[in-house]
Amino acid sequence: MEIAGSVMTGRGSGAGIVNWRRKRDTVTPKAAERLDEFFTRLEGAARPLLLLDYDGTLAPFRIDRFKARPWAGVREQLERIQRQGRTRMAVITGRPAAEIAPMLGLGSSGLDSSDLDSSDLGLSSPGSSDLGSSSQDQPIPGHSLEVWGLHGAERLYANGRRELEQAPAATQAKLDELREHLRRDSLGGLFEDKANGVVMHWRGASPRKAKLIEQRTRALFEPLARMEGLALLEFEAGLELRVGRNKGGAVEAILGESGDREPVAYLGDDFTDEAAFRAVQRVGRRGLSVLVRREWRETAAEIWLRPPGELRGFLERWVEAGNGGQFLHA
Repeated sequence: MEIAGSVMTGRGSGAGIVNWRRKRDTVTPKAAERLDEFFTRLEGAARPLLLLDYDGTLAPFRIDRFKARPWAGVREQLERIQRQGRTRMAVITGRPAAEIAPMLGLGSSGLDSSDLDSSDLGLSSPGSSDLGSSSQDQPIPGHSLEVWGLHGAERLYANGRRELEQAPAATQAKLDELREHLRRDSLGGLFEDKANGVVMHWRGASPRKAKLIEQRTRALFEPLARMEGLALLEFEAGLELRVGRNKGGAVEAILGESGDREPVAYLGDDFTDEAAFRAVQRVGRRGLSVLVRREWRETAAEIWLRPPGELRGFLERWVEAGNGGQFLHA
């Protein structure tokens, strides 16, 4: 797999990506050509797709997730892409979908992330989630950003309409039992209750404590993951037992609505993004998968970018392509 890192500072038609060297490593010519090829294709596209993870990709990780604000300059570039009205942009996240627009400051009606709590999200409170009751909820006001939440199991349309995948009754009952157990004993970690599953986090714990929490969580979650409809999702510093499509399924659903000609890029950082990388690669050369993180890891992604500078550069190049290859100052 060719892995690329870049600093994109091109201006004007044909300028493209002009600096491909880092202090410690050199990007291969083949990877550089791949990015140039993709953005050339993007310049002539009618409705390209920009699909983005949030935590770790658009924003650095925070133990308190409501403090995870976008990297400097990222929101402004996304806003420019949104204003162009050409790109179908969607965030695909493990969070509840309604959290994203206030965090990004895109498509919200003045709601700031500091105002968020579980009662503001249009979601059930912990322990009262019911995936089996209905696949659609009332629209969430103040949204114009497409978000796929809960790793793809939840869809929040740009018009505010919300859909949530249903779980079999027996599966939902088992999840409810597990929720009650973890409220009594959180295994030493941070228990998160989602509408379609349960999550255990150990980010910020000492290595020794993190290992213990992981062992206890696996002992509890792994036998249940054999139950019909349940799956175990691993991510950095945590485990999730859940129902519903994953990020790869969300990407496939979006691609199925978008025809077979438009270029598509997916940007993510975590193990949960690997299914999305593979889904994008299955469409061939019009698809680009991008790993966004400070340190490289083994991945299915074609391209590696270090945030925040290289991420901003990628988005800036997207804006340039949306202007027909011409760079315009904001």
